[in-house]
Amino acid sequence: HWTLLSVSLLNCLLSTACSVGLALAIALTVHSRGTHLVRGCNSSALPVDARAAIATNDCPFNTTRIYDTALALWFPSLLLAATEAVLSGRCCLVALVFQGIGPCAHSYGKEQV
Repeated sequence: HWTLLSVSLLNCLLSTACSVGLALAIALTVHSRGTHLVRGCNSSALPVDARAAIATNDCPFNTTRIYDTALALWFPSLLLAATEAVLSGRCCLVALVFQGIGPCAHSYGKEQV
């Protein structure tokens, strides 16, 4: 039970940190209209708005649809990471109940006897 508690608590913390990081990345990308996504490109031909970026040889990646693709991948990842954090938190609560710790632990032990 202690292994379940420690692993679920660690996974809950990591999933929460991942969710916060993804939410921050989405917010910064939307706020800057994607300019941070093409920051590695050294071309002066790149426009300020990443949605209108063109593919150049000065950039190590294709910039044509990086803004839309990044957001299309980050939103489902954010939802999955948040769901994982919630489910890990519930698993942590179950582990606490199995250990006899928490508000539901006393009634659970009496029902099992």
